[in-house]
Amino acid sequence: MTRQAIARSISRHTLVWVLGSFIVVPLLYAVLAGLKTTGALTTNPIGLPDEWMFSNYGTVLSSGAFWQQVGNSVMIAVLTTAITVAVSALAAFAFARYAFRGREVFFTAFAAGLMFPPAVAVLPLFVLLRQFGLLNNPLGVILPQAAFALPITIIILRSFFRTIPAELEEAAIMDGCTRFGFFWRILLPMARPAIGTVSVLAIVTSWNNFFLPLLVLADEKWHTIPVGIQQFQGQYSTDYAMVMAYIVLAMIPALLFYAVAERQLIGGLTAGATKG
Repeated sequence: MTRQAIARSISRHTLVWVLGSFIVVPLLYAVLAGLKTTGALTTNPIGLPDEWMFSNYGTVLSSGAFWQQVGNSVMIAVLTTAITVAVSALAAFAFARYAFRGREVFFTAFAAGLMFPPAVAVLPLFVLLRQFGLLNNPLGVILPQAAFALPITIIILRSFFRTIPAELEEAAIMDGCTRFGFFWRILLPMARPAIGTVSVLAIVTSWNNFFLPLLVLADEKWHTIPVGIQQFQGQYSTDYAMVMAYIVLAMIPALLFYAVAERQLIGGLTAGATKG
């Protein structure tokens, strides 16, 4: 190995370690902060705890409200993902495999949704949900989240569906398979990496969504984890260590899910890139 190759390898590894430290160091700080008393966190914010307060995490884990919020977040994320993937897969199939007048115009209209953040639609969305009686209802969060997730999901699935050879569809139709049969029996199983990718993105986005549940869900029994963090922070406004423990425990489900689904996410993106 030449000196230039060694230098490039060292520089790449250094860059990875530096970028990784920006993620790992705050997480470690949060974990240690949750193991301190508020006084120790104030006087010694960086050092190790003098007294390890595992009771902070125990208090949060023994709270029924915390587990209720976890359950609400899981339910909303799963239903949002199911609706998003089902609708987007059908739409992407039509955009990728059918030639009809105005196809690109409709697809551009969907893609344009990426330019508008959800906050822009707060007022009309609130009025619409009130008219349909969906305020303080999980569906008032699930349906808008699914709608906001459609553009990126359709774009990813359409790109993947277009890589499937047309000859495969023609052969399936010649064997007596209908259009929908080809979509359900052949195309969806082949698109499993892309579907896994968009599912991971939808679940993580839903789990981290704070503004929409705060706007729609007034009843505490429907609060999700992000809203629960705000409520907990208001309740323990002077107990910073307890708040840090709550935040760490609230992050763990999303981190575990992403750790498990990381290979599926990267594999789906790589498959779409290499096939394109």
